[in-house]
Amino acid sequence: MKILMVLTSHDTLGDTGRKTGFWLEELAAPYYVFKDAGAEVVLASPKGGRPPLDPKSSEPGFQTDLTRRFEADAEADAVLADTVRLDGLTHDGFDAVFYPGGHGPLWDLAEDPASVRLIETTLAAGKPVTLVCHAPGVLRHATAPGGKPLVEGRDVTGFTNTEEEAVGLTRVVPFLVEDELKRNGGKFSKAGDWEPYVVTDGLLITGQNPASSGPAAERLLQRLASA
Repeated sequence: MKILMVLTSHDTLGDTGRKTGFWLEELAAPYYVFKDAGAEVVLASPKGGRPPLDPKSSEPGFQTDLTRRFEADAEADAVLADTVRLDGLTHDGFDAVFYPGGHGPLWDLAEDPASVRLIETTLAAGKPVTLVCHAPGVLRHATAPGGKPLVEGRDVTGFTNTEEEAVGLTRVVPFLVEDELKRNGGKFSKAGDWEPYVVTDGLLITGQNPASSGPAAERLLQRLASA
């Protein structure tokens, strides 16, 4: 089993002067769900090399046992330091694709033709795609066969408007994940703020927030096992 994880290369939080990137828990929790299940994990990003970590995600209040495990894992750090360029990859050779969130993907992956192509072709090949927290926003330009929005009529979730409001970034982000999924016809549902929540619609799996990243990875493994 081989799983591709796609991370952001974007490190600037709008015009706030603050840094952003990927959210550590949303990489670490799925990474170890996959590794502990015996999967091979490949990391990719638009620019390749070491992707930017949202510095807030490594603060003590957001640390978990798995984020601490990741930070102490020399092998994991070496893999993170040398991500593959996204535009040189296809779904060939991979069983599934997983997108961690963080605010960064709203700026780069959401507009990246290589990312859109990867999502569309992976699903068309009958392989699952999982996106958590802000990463479901990356679906905004993806289309289904026939040209309609990929999420139209599909059950989805993602970082909610109330969660974005709680972190004070509603007017900073280029778009709100919940609003964008609904605008494209997605059947959006959610749990309470910060509660784990995962939605499956065929090969498309989405998770609401950081706490949903591990459960979403487990759901992906279940989907692969049932294929």
